Order: sequence, then structure tokens, then C-alpha cells
Amino acid sequence: MPDPFVHCHLHTEYSLLDGHSRIRPLMQEAARLGMPAIAVTDHGAMYGAVEFYLAAKEHGLNPVLGVEAYVAPRGLADRDPRLDINPAHLILLATSTEGYRNLIALTTVAHLEGFYYKPRIDREVLARHSAGLVGSSACLQGEVARAILREDLAGAREIAATYRDIFGPGNFFLEVQNHGLLDEARVIKGMVQLARDLDLPLLATNDVHYVRQGEADAQDALMCIQMNIGLDQTDKPRMGNVPEFYLKSPEEMARLFAEIPEALRAPLSIAERAHIEIEMGRLKLPHFPVPEGETADSYLRKLCEAGLRRIYGRVTPEVQERLDRELDIIAKTGYAAYFLIVQDFVNFARGRGILTTVRGSAAGSLVLYALGVTDVDPIQYRLPFERFLNLERVTPPDIDVDFMDSRRDEVIRYVIDRYGGDRVAQIITFGTMGARQGVRDVGRVMGLPYGDVDRIAKLIPFNASIDEAVRADPDLASAAAENAQIRRLLDLAQKLEGVARHASTHAAGVIISRDPLIEHVPLQKSTKGDLVMTQYDMNAVEKIGLLKMDFLGLINLTILDTALRIIERTRGRRIDLKSIPLDDQTTYDLLSAGETVGIFQLEGAGMTRYVKELRPSRIEDIMAMVALFRPGPMANIPAYIRRKHGREPITYLHPSLEPVLRETYGVMVYQEDVMAVAQAAAGYTLA
Repeated sequence: MPDPFVHCHLHTEYSLLDGHSRIRPLMQEAARLGMPAIAVTDHGAMYGAVEFYLAAKEHGLNPVLGVEAYVAPRGLADRDPRLDINPAHLILLATSTEGYRNLIALTTVAHLEGFYYKPRIDREVLARHSAGLVGSSACLQGEVARAILREDLAGAREIAATYRDIFGPGNFFLEVQNHGLLDEARVIKGMVQLARDLDLPLLATNDVHYVRQGEADAQDALMCIQMNIGLDQTDKPRMGNVPEFYLKSPEEMARLFAEIPEALRAPLSIAERAHIEIEMGRLKLPHFPVPEGETADSYLRKLCEAGLRRIYGRVTPEVQERLDRELDIIAKTGYAAYFLIVQDFVNFARGRGILTTVRGSAAGSLVLYALGVTDVDPIQYRLPFERFLNLERVTPPDIDVDFMDSRRDEVIRYVIDRYGGDRVAQIITFGTMGARQGVRDVGRVMGLPYGDVDRIAKLIPFNASIDEAVRADPDLASAAAENAQIRRLLDLAQKLEGVARHASTHAAGVIISRDPLIEHVPLQKSTKGDLVMTQYDMNAVEKIGLLKMDFLGLINLTILDTALRIIERTRGRRIDLKSIPLDDQTTYDLLSAGETVGIFQLEGAGMTRYVKELRPSRIEDIMAMVALFRPGPMANIPAYIRRKHGREPITYLHPSLEPVLRETYGVMVYQEDVMAVAQAAAGYTLA
């Protein structure tokens, strides 16, 4: 029985289009093989670090977080395509929380300062951030291996000695790999010699890119998609011809490195040194400046009470009780600064004439109404605060704010100026390989005729998996059964389904942090504009306690602003949107006639037909139709229309539901209706 083995050179799907390993199957296999720990070393980025960390813990494995860095041939500032286009690889592994922070710093510098074809570091920046890190010489693309392969053993010795000095005694390893490649045998021989000469430890690894050996063909297809070359091309990367880049068992690794057992023991020794703690769950709310003598909670109350006096004139006991209850929940959950931050940037936008509105459950907050963030009176429309925030909710409430898409960047720039450029960033998001996309990508690298591939792709319904499509569509099933090429196409595309394909910028998410973001999350340049974005997606940033705000750009607000300006220019009349009456009969006549083109959420053939049948006569009818026109409640639209016009009796499943559903003719229209029904019929709390 061999000793436990730990893989210290491993790529997940977040080595985009270069790694096929999905994190959950990876952990399941590592646990099955009895491994005590597992490392991640994705290319040049830390995209999956939090997901990897949590999944490893869940499976009883010690997570060793790392990266396969690119080292600039000269320095970060050097950008000569003849000299700097081919950076070498270097494995970095964090053995402590300090090392994890240094890994974040190095990855951020690589993207923001060193990017040239690849995100690059250099030895100088590595020396500044080497504490808590272990380094290894990496694969055939490492500097030491390259020197050995060009038969420059003196150069290899100098490079290895330099890294030994940067990382410190016992922290730099000479990596040996054996995937059956001829160059690897030469490198192993050279590394063993260097280890003796410099008294450096050897490290046995397998360059893991997929979980099981049977996934080699999917990895091959993925690499060909990345490089836009054919699957049958003879001069493609060697990984495509050797199915050895999988998560090998301790027994397999022991056989491969039987002659250098010390290299087999080294990975476990690294893992035993690795102790990383990533703080989860504690919200790192940014500081909001309040007047002297005030706290965030007291200042929020002062603003709300002034706002209610402005709105209502006289504040009734009902309104005061609702405000007190909301403020009490906000104080207990610690979100007062969050509300103050939102009202601050919304006030900035409105002060600059940037049209804005709020969507979603935030409309149920009297606090936000009092602050002027929302324009909807939650008491008038019976909107419960508990859908937005309650004491049993563990995640931050979402205040989704829409801005004119033409001026959204002005608001983000204001936030950056107010809280600091090092504390504000957009959020990354990852596009995954969908079924249709996979078929098209694989068909291209297989060299199949475009028309054939397009026909197969179109047989797969949107949002359906390949397996679901084959089982549901006889034409697709028979094409796969009768044609070996189509069968291979679908098999490869199915193996790639759901794999991360590319990174982009989240359409709305913005992080505002209390501390410099580099203390918590690696950064890189946004794919939109000149801002930066996190390397962790929105789920990961929320897990580590960073505050995500949604700044949505909405073209309809820009159109509305343009219309207002045209009216003012041509009619000499400035219109205040808040003064437009909600009981204007001419407007309802227009909608009832089907004149809905260009009207947000009311246009489109299906919606227009229902609006004509509905013949709305009050704003509540429009609200209900927008809510009902969704896949879940759509079947209730005809009943709602018939009941409105008295063609069907209004009934209730139980008398207790009449006060709850009277406004909607006995039909459950809104999520709030479901909550209210559960409360009325079964005594549930709104939480």
C-alpha cells in the first residue's frame, strides 16, 4: 500500500479552455482515492479558489490554494513581442493565510501591471510577496526545464538557485513529471542532478487537467477550441496525444516515480504545512461618513423621519410603527450603512438629472421610500418588508437600482471617487459551454460541414441539455444512431456542457469594500471600460463577506429621458414624472387599443393581446399583468381577465383569503400574495 499522495499541480475548468476538471467531481474522486489534501494551480488566475476551498473542506480534504504563474522573461515593463511573448511557468502554493494574501497580490499585479498576452509576474515582485509561499519549477514550460532541454545545465542551476533564494530554505522544489513524453525523461535526469548539486527537494506531480482518463478526448477538444485548430491536426499540443493528464491514484504515481521516492513524499509534506483560513460570512460593510455625534443607525433614523414628514405631512401611528419595525430589523442585522450608501449614490444620480428607479423586493421598504430611493409607497400597495429583509434571512438584502444606461458609468465613477479606487470594483462572471455552443465549437474543430453542425445545434431546444434533447427528439436520436461523426460530435459536446468557457464583466454587480480589495480578492481589468473587476464571481464575493451592489443600466430610462427632452424642446414644457396621474383614462384607452409598442414590459405580441383583452382601468391592472406574464402564473391570466369583467365569479379557497386576495379578484398574482396566503391560512410569520 503506497503512502498517501497529494496532487500539487492541478488545473480546473477555471484554466479557461485549458482545463476540463469540474471542481465537485474532482473532490469526489480525490476523496475516493483516499487523498488527505488537494491543490489547485490554475493558469495565471484564482477564479475558482473560493469554490475549490469550500468544496475541498466539504469532502474532508485540506485545500492548498495556488496558481501556475507566468514569469516575464525580463521585467513587467518589458513588452517586446520578440522577447516577451513567451513567459515561463512557475507553480506557487500558499501554505498560510499570509501566503494566500500574497498569492492574491501577485495575481492582481500580474493582471493589472504585468499583462502582456498573459498575466505576468517577475522575480522582483515575487521577492516582495514570497512570504508564506512554496514554489516549484513547474512543467516543461518552466524556466529550469527549458534550460535543461536546451542543454544549459549551468543556466538551469543559476535559475534554480535564484528561486531558492527568493522563497527561502526548503520552500523551492524541482518538479518532475512523467506523462510518457520524451522531453520529460531528459528533464527528470537534469532535475535529479540539480537537486543533488543545490540540495533542493524534488516534487513529483501529474499535470492534472481532467478528472478521469476517459475524459482525455474532451480535454483535447477543449484545447483545440481554445487554439482554433483541428482535432485531427498532427502538430497540436502533446497533451492531445497522451491520455495521462488526469487525477492519478497514489498507486499510479508510486509506479511512475519508484526510482525517486523522495519526490513522492514531498507533495504530502507541502500539504501538511498548508493551513489557510478564508473568513466566510462576516459582512465587510464599507464605512459611511456620518455627522459627528451620530451612528449609522441614528443618522438613518433621522433621515427617515425627515423624509416621512416631507412625504406625509403628518405621520400616523401606523406609519411610525412600520418605520420603527423596519429600523429595528436593520439595526439588528447591521445593514444601516448599506442603506445610507445606496441613498447617497441615488441622491447623487438624481441631483445630476440621471433617471433612476428600483426594482424587486426593495419596493417593500418604507425606509427606502422615506429616503427617496424608491417612489412606491409600500403601505398604500400593501408590500411586506419581510420579503426584502427579515431577521431569519442570512444573506444581505438586494437593492437593485436601475440607471439610464447612457449615464450609469457616472454613478460608478462617483462611488469610486467617494470610497476609493482601491475599494470599488466590478464583478467577474463566467460564460459556460451551453449545449448548442458546445455542438458548434466541437463541430468546428472536428472539421464538419457548417450546415450539418448548424442543423444538429438547432435541434437542441434552448436551455435543454444534449441528453434531454436526444431523448426528446427522434430526429436527433436517429442522427446520432446512424452517423458515427454525429455521435462523436454529440458525445464530445456533452462532455463539455457546463464547463467555464470565458470570463466577462457582470452586467450590474459592483463591490464596495471597507478595506482595500486586494486584502480579500484578486483583481483584474474589466472587460468593459477601464475599471477593474474581481477574479471571484458574485457567489464567491458574497461568501467572503464583500458587499455586492447592483447598478443596472436600463435603456428604457435613457429613452424616457430623451422623450422628456424632446417634449421640453418642442413644446416648451418640462414634465415631472412623479406628477403624472395614475388614473389618466386616455392612457388606459390607448393601452386597451393595443398601442403598446415601445412601452417597457407591455410590448410584444403575447402581452399586447392580453392587455387588449384586459382593458386596464387602473394601475393595479397593469401591475398584475406584468406579474402574471411569466411562465409560472401565466395560466391564471384568462381567469384574472374574466373575473375583472364579471364573466366569472370571484371565489376564494377559504374565507380567510378574501382580505388577502380581494384586490386581485381571488387570483394569486404576486410572490407577496403567496406569503400573505400562507400567513392568513396557516399562521406563518412573513419571515
